[in-house]
Amino acid sequence: MNGIKTLAGDTIIYGLSTIVTRMLNYLMVPYLTRVMGTGEYGIVTDLYSLIPFALVLLTMGLESGYFRFAGKADGEGEKNRLFVTLWRTTSAAAVLFWMVVFLFRAPMSSLLGYGGNPELILLTGSIVALDVITAMPFARLREQRRRVRYATIRFASVVVNLALCLFFYSVQRRTGASWVLEANLAASAVSLGLLLPGLWKFRWDGGWHSDFAILKRVMVYSLPLLVSGIAGTAGEFIDRQMVKWLLPPDEAMGALGIYGATTKLAVIMILFTQMYRLAAEPFFLAKFGKGEFERQSNLAMKLYIAVAALIFVVVMVAKPLVVQIVGEDFREGSHLLPILLGANALAGVVLNLSFRYKQAERTWMAIAVTGTGMIVAVAVNLALVPRMGYEGAAWARLACEAAMVAVSWILVSQIKKEI
Repeated sequence: MNGIKTLAGDTIIYGLSTIVTRMLNYLMVPYLTRVMGTGEYGIVTDLYSLIPFALVLLTMGLESGYFRFAGKADGEGEKNRLFVTLWRTTSAAAVLFWMVVFLFRAPMSSLLGYGGNPELILLTGSIVALDVITAMPFARLREQRRRVRYATIRFASVVVNLALCLFFYSVQRRTGASWVLEANLAASAVSLGLLLPGLWKFRWDGGWHSDFAILKRVMVYSLPLLVSGIAGTAGEFIDRQMVKWLLPPDEAMGALGIYGATTKLAVIMILFTQMYRLAAEPFFLAKFGKGEFERQSNLAMKLYIAVAALIFVVVMVAKPLVVQIVGEDFREGSHLLPILLGANALAGVVLNLSFRYKQAERTWMAIAVTGTGMIVAVAVNLALVPRMGYEGAAWARLACEAAMVAVSWILVSQIKKEI
């Protein structure tokens, strides 16, 4: 029970910081849906649906690998070498990615339908690069349970983002989607700037040299998580791309803007799942006795489902007020709110079940889970979006998460039988 109390305490602390920062960030939704048209907001939705793909690809599943091997490390020296190795690896990947985007921004923008605006691709790529560079330092703060510093840096980043958006759109009266990206890029740069002093002051054991033996072990563990992460992100965000490409060009961006705003109305469930993940991932991937892990994970699952159900009920009761968050032109998609809330709740169940095969170091199972979700998402989107528009994308999202829960449950049950 002490373990669950620790997990609950960390979740609350991460939750408070996450709620404050995400609520500040959430203020962007009612603001942007009032200063931008549905088409402009559709561009923002489209570009932000691409960012998770790149983040998953470039971080290579190494965050989960870091938590797992940091928990098994023999002393601080080994843990420090682990961090330096993984941080240098992801940072090198980020720099290489940015160079590719910079050199090929024009053809990439044409491929993605933004041929006349290559700066949108460069801005998006720059945001990705900075976020990948800061991913491991943020993971380190979580592993060390330095929650206040973690929350402070996240808070500062969101404040900068919000302030710049207000400055660009309200003070300077600028238009277009690029200024949202400009503000985000500045916020990401602030995060990196605040992280660097603590990293430079740290007394590295063994210096700044990478340990390739450590990297090899972590990559063997994390590679399946990379593959599954790509598939999982595709299943989770491909709905935006399907709306963009499967609907007629003259209505695609407007529909995407409405759908993107509607998904934001269900963000409270994502917020709860995220703050739970921040605490649960380092907790459940640390050292555990088999019996103790089973007890703690079962109890955590029950508590998660109870809180998720409560959030669902509260949001649905308050739906008349919730829909006022977005601008009037974006409210026609509000009938999809229960579908999206349900999908987001199921994503948390998948997260809970994933800790079991990660703890057992059978990360290949993640590929089966997210691969199934991606296949279901693509199939349902192809079947429904041309006929139902963005409503079909919402049903596809729910079907994707439900399929992943089913496969996760089957695989976890198999682990239990073998133990």
